[in-house]
Amino acid sequence: MKEAVDNGSGETAVGAPRVLGFDVGDRRIGLAISDPLGHTAQPLFTLHRTNRRADLKWIGRVLRKHGVAEAVVGNPLYMSGDQSPQAAKSQAFAEDLRAEFGLTVHLWDERLTTTQAHRHLDEAGHAAAGRKGIIDQVAAVLILQSFLDAREHRRSVAVEDEG
Repeated sequence: MKEAVDNGSGETAVGAPRVLGFDVGDRRIGLAISDPLGHTAQPLFTLHRTNRRADLKWIGRVLRKHGVAEAVVGNPLYMSGDQSPQAAKSQAFAEDLRAEFGLTVHLWDERLTTTQAHRHLDEAGHAAAGRKGIIDQVAAVLILQSFLDAREHRRSVAVEDEG
């Protein structure tokens, strides 16, 4: 699914299908979305989890509203690369997204993402006390942006190899 995007000149350009990024936790899920051209990630919101069915219902609304074609789910591995208990939960969540919505879902290594998110908020002068509501969104942005950057790098390497 492609969408028309106003490029600021009054003309419209065809945008890339949107990609939704997830930072999955036991109590909250941070969501981020790609811009219409597929280059940058922006925070969307934090979903406060209730149960699987309700969580998927909310996510389904977001997918439809934004024309999402792919998802990136953070995969919190141990520093050694071994699977953590939370990674198993994130992988199950990714499978739920595939099964429920037929999405292409990418698991993305998110080691140190939360640490980076705290660092970004420190640098922005955001008080530590009020972070609970946004830290998951910031982590989701970092996960999604890392994925988008890697995808763009692969595409540019492929173009260079063709030329």
